[in-house]
Amino acid sequence: MPLVAGIDSSTQSVKVVVCDAETGAVLRTGRGSHPDATECSAEVWWEALRAASSGLLDGVSALSVAGQQHGMVTLDEAGELVRPALLWNDTRSAPDADDLVSELGGPAAWASAVGSVPVASFTVTKLRWLARHEPELAARVAQVVLPHDYLTWRLAGAPDAGVTTDRGDASGTGYWSPATGEYRADLLERAFGRSLVVPRVAGAAELVGTTEDGLVLAAGTGDNMAAALGLGLQPGDVAVSLGTSGTAFAVATQATADASGEVAGFADATGRFLPLVCTLNAARVLTTGAQLLGVDLDRFSALALGAEPGAGGLTLLPYLDGERTPNLPSATGALSGLTRANGTPENLARACVEGMLCGLADAVDALSAQGVSPTRVLLIGGAAASPAVQQVAAELFGLPIHVPLPGEYVALGAARQAAWALGSTAEPPVWDFAGTLVRTAEPQRDVRSRFASARDAAHPSLGHGAPQSAR
Repeated sequence: MPLVAGIDSSTQSVKVVVCDAETGAVLRTGRGSHPDATECSAEVWWEALRAASSGLLDGVSALSVAGQQHGMVTLDEAGELVRPALLWNDTRSAPDADDLVSELGGPAAWASAVGSVPVASFTVTKLRWLARHEPELAARVAQVVLPHDYLTWRLAGAPDAGVTTDRGDASGTGYWSPATGEYRADLLERAFGRSLVVPRVAGAAELVGTTEDGLVLAAGTGDNMAAALGLGLQPGDVAVSLGTSGTAFAVATQATADASGEVAGFADATGRFLPLVCTLNAARVLTTGAQLLGVDLDRFSALALGAEPGAGGLTLLPYLDGERTPNLPSATGALSGLTRANGTPENLARACVEGMLCGLADAVDALSAQGVSPTRVLLIGGAAASPAVQQVAAELFGLPIHVPLPGEYVALGAARQAAWALGSTAEPPVWDFAGTLVRTAEPQRDVRSRFASARDAAHPSLGHGAPQSAR
């Protein structure tokens, strides 16, 4: 029975799963923590990966790493780290993003060039920030790579042959085009002021190296691409992931280019495409609400379910850490409609859940506008286990909500990629995970309309209209 391993190196932790290569059955797991920060040394990720995988990889034949997207990892001529990596959720490069968009001729020019309009999350904007604010460190940089690229390279013993990446993660840099499959060296140079070495883009099922213990290494990918692979997304499926960030994404056969910037036109890990919308604020909205109320998350969910849809008129704009979509890096959260009558723990809990999910319902609408035809939503991530989240999602998305069994779908996707590379087949192996919970409910369009009104009143420059009213 061949075994494969998948690694999910995320913002706050590293997860390792060891699976049967044929069925996907999870046989062993490991986990470690990362610092809760917006910048971090890649060496910390490496040490956490080694600790989390210690003793787990006996008998494993192949391994793949999925990593948080966008993080800027800089290396010097000797392959040494120049500075801590700036992560996707570090918004200090927001002014640099604005400048880059303007310099190229506006959002449409960027969407045409690389399928996405860069915001502070994107690697290209962080390179501009580094060049402007830390010129002495910038002068030492010879190569820029992504978190999963760096970890794969270290697993292979940091070979002189160089760093590899894949098309999925490369598509989140802002200087690689999913439509053409090529780097845009001119955009990287525009951002940084000079050329840099970038990773070779490996094929989806390519073996790119071997560990010192003889495990073969697949190319790896970004975390959202791995989640799509782990879920086995099919046309009509939209995945909504509720972790530190919130994402809504779907597989597509054609590259997308949304000039509004709401939808990032990424590539996936199979040779197709992955239009995606990301919000900065997801599960932490719930944990913050629970802290305010002095309850645990189970009690918080029960309180939310004890309120009527609409939370008695309370509306939360959940921009607790700024926001990526809509692009409001300096925004803060806001609670509107508060009265003595509706100021109850139940309504506050409900408003937190509705505020978090209204932003992601808008994300699904944005995907629809790019040609995605959703027939169901697959709800994943830590917050997806909440009964309140499941119920409110069914009310706000207006689509059947499928909640797969709890699992580390990013790590599973990485393991599935490793099995694909090991088997040298035309398509990834079919792994069937049964036991999906399905929820449906009557759409609550008034909730979304009030959210849109509150958002547009607080941020009139956005120019949004009302959400889609019918599905």
